[in-house]
Amino acid sequence: MKMDVMNVRRLIPSAALAGAVALAATALTACSGAADAAGNKDGKVSVLASFYPMQFIAEEIGGDHVKVDTLTKPGVEPHDLEITPKQTAQLAEADVVLYLRTLQPAVDKAVGQAVAHSGLEHAVDATALTKLEAHGKPGHGEEGHEHADGDEHAGGHSKGDGHDHGEAGEDPHVWLDPTKYAEIATGFGAALEKADPAHAADYRKNTSQLVGKLQALDTEFEDGLRNTATRTFITTHSAFGYLAERYDLDQEGISGVDPEAEPSPARMKDLQALAKKDNVTTVFFEALASDKTAKTLAKDTGLTTDVLDPLEGITDKSQGADYFEVMRSNLKNLQKALGAK
Repeated sequence: MKMDVMNVRRLIPSAALAGAVALAATALTACSGAADAAGNKDGKVSVLASFYPMQFIAEEIGGDHVKVDTLTKPGVEPHDLEITPKQTAQLAEADVVLYLRTLQPAVDKAVGQAVAHSGLEHAVDATALTKLEAHGKPGHGEEGHEHADGDEHAGGHSKGDGHDHGEAGEDPHVWLDPTKYAEIATGFGAALEKADPAHAADYRKNTSQLVGKLQALDTEFEDGLRNTATRTFITTHSAFGYLAERYDLDQEGISGVDPEAEPSPARMKDLQALAKKDNVTTVFFEALASDKTAKTLAKDTGLTTDVLDPLEGITDKSQGADYFEVMRSNLKNLQKALGAK
């Protein structure tokens, strides 16, 4: 991608923010009336988030006016989540649900049932608040990217990889791009205002503050990754397609969506050659999954290993206590691996 285009895309344009606000009305299954917060014993709006990135947005924007729970507990792989009867009841009783369609098929199904049969009025789909893209088929030769909207990129999920990520094989990992994450925050803030208009001013203020922090984080990544010795990184979990596109990097996934899957010998051979050609220094793995494959490739190529966290959950193994801390750890690790100057 040319840098003039990158500079335009890296900021959240007013048109995109306005679009996110408008889309919030569509993403919100029904937005008539307040969220009946008075019906809760603590007087707060009950928000149920599908997994950590949605939980974080809800907590930051809702503040003291909401009580946020999550369907995906720390340490649980979000893609493989199965909904329990207790969680089904939670969905039916929640004032607002925030989820990311296509990432967790079980959640998509349960939300649909709750809307149709259990009276769930306020279901916000994060994918309706930003644009999802297809980032190519993981682990099948991902070089030669042009880094433009609509192009295929390294390591994204596709149909046939074991998870349903939409008709066009869209990559759902939008939260790893601060700009797209800010679009989701803006849309959810607008939806929460509609669900609980009594506290709309506070939600608007909290949304503005969160978006400002995400814009600052985007600037940190842009500046921190502008000049590097190499633009290519290898990772076990191909979750960083949006991040790579945003900052003009090339992601090479070892085995695609499943960080613990065994890659083919041919793929390992291809990556060995690529590492040498592109001066790759590091093989990344995620803290919550086995580093066996990463260490095998690193040993065969004389590379080191390090953590690149897809931020699907926060545990005591995470390199930070929240979204911003872990993202800055990711930036630091990328700078080291790519030889930032």
